Amino acid sequence: MKLLFVHDTKFKEDITGTYYTGGSYSEKIWNRYLSISSELSVIARKEPYIYSIEDAKKKFNYFDKEKINFIETPNLNSSLKNFLNFKEQKKVNDIIKNAVLRTDFLIARLPSTNGNIAVDFAKKINKPYLVEVVGCSWDALWNYNSKGKLLAPLNYLKQKRAISESEYAIYVTSNFLQKRYPTRGDSINCSNVLLSNFDDSILINRTEKVKCRNLESTLVIGTTAAVDVKYKGQRSVIKALGKLKERGITNFEYQLVGSGEQKSLRLIAEKYAVTEQVKFLGAMPHKDVLNWLDSIDIYAQPSKTEGLPRGLIEAMSRGLFAMGSNVGGIPELLDEEYIFNKSNNEEEICNILIEINKDKLLEQARRNFNVAKEYDQSLIESRRQLFLRKFVSQK
Repeated sequence: MKLLFVHDTKFKEDITGTYYTGGSYSEKIWNRYLSISSELSVIARKEPYIYSIEDAKKKFNYFDKEKINFIETPNLNSSLKNFLNFKEQKKVNDIIKNAVLRTDFLIARLPSTNGNIAVDFAKKINKPYLVEVVGCSWDALWNYNSKGKLLAPLNYLKQKRAISESEYAIYVTSNFLQKRYPTRGDSINCSNVLLSNFDDSILINRTEKVKCRNLESTLVIGTTAAVDVKYKGQRSVIKALGKLKERGITNFEYQLVGSGEQKSLRLIAEKYAVTEQVKFLGAMPHKDVLNWLDSIDIYAQPSKTEGLPRGLIEAMSRGLFAMGSNVGGIPELLDEEYIFNKSNNEEEICNILIEINKDKLLEQARRNFNVAKEYDQSLIESRRQLFLRKFVSQK
């Protein structure tokens, strides 16, 4: 059985021609689809930059071209000029249509331009398809830049239609995406965040750390996200530190883990006179991220758009006090007391930080650790596999 997976993710390449994937696209993810197919193809984009072998291995996940067929499409999202280039659009359409024609089943991860094209064509030729709903195109584009605001309405309607008419849908949230993008078909919620280490010693260690903590000394706030993507919202936390400094409160440090150009956030830190309180740690291997989470005191997810943030759930699984904005699946994870607005939120962030005490740190450590257990890999993957097998058994 031939299976086609479609998304806009960007593949990476090193100087030897070896391919890699970033983010959540690991061998475990591809094995999920290989387990229900005899032949798997993946449609995605590819970065033009060629990495050194050492750099690629350090930052990304190896992609096995012997097991999976990679089909590259041009990047229509790189600029408004490309988006309006009808020749390039036709090229992308032709690539995707030919791939859909040759497959037996389609899985489209949305939101994505490639995914919308694949779903539209699959519907025309009655090709069975399933949608994985991992985010909101409106929020992502509207909060990106001025070009995004132009594209948001059309992409929102395309995503809404694709999901509404799908016979099978997997949502990463429990409520948010289901309400915004309902389907008339069969659906389940299965997070893409899969955790496996829930040793009680993690909570014990966190509890002991809190009990020994002097809250008058520096408390470290952390966020894991690309630092050059505005809708990740780190600037809100930096501005909040500036407001606190105006009141004479300077015992908070903000550590940012993530790749990308740091200039914009550094300028904001300078503007609000908190440069010494904001530390950029750069990209970090996942195993090191867990150790870093154990070293900080507070986790912040100040995003302006989200599906279900992996970074937040991982922080909760380490018994961390956490706060976040009221977007996507974040309110499904946190206590209402620690949720703030996605914009004009600096005062709310300040209030949360000022009111932190040991009782709250201990209470949230226990609460968040237990909530994170709901994202146990074995339980979620078992449910997902049953649903995927139901999907491919329909012929």
